[in-house]
Amino acid sequence: MKHWKPTDGEAVLRTKEAELMAGLKNREGLEAEPEAEFCDEIQRAADRALLIQTLDRSSSLLREVRAALARIHDGSYGQCLHCEEPISPKRLAAVPWASLCIRCQEEADREYAGNPAEFKLVA
Repeated sequence: MKHWKPTDGEAVLRTKEAELMAGLKNREGLEAEPEAEFCDEIQRAADRALLIQTLDRSSSLLREVRAALARIHDGSYGQCLHCEEPISPKRLAAVPWASLCIRCQEEADREYAGNPAEFKLVA
């Protein structure tokens, strides 16, 4: 099995960072239009809500990508932030910004599913 090197993921992370930043700059659809018909305004409100949700997800992913880049530079990239075991090269290839090994990620997902209000991310 090929040994995963931090530099393997850095280019992918930089590309993802640029993609997310470009997407976050797109605010088209957030503006309100004066004197819109009632049904049109309801549709626009729904569209705005969806756009805001998408921007929120992109912002969150951008934070994860930047945190992974910081881990590359501080030498902790590829190490699970919870159990401190190595994250598998296959997982890093699939999700270069992963901060948890698959076992700890599954545990975090179960905790989140059980009580999302009290869930605290490790990162």
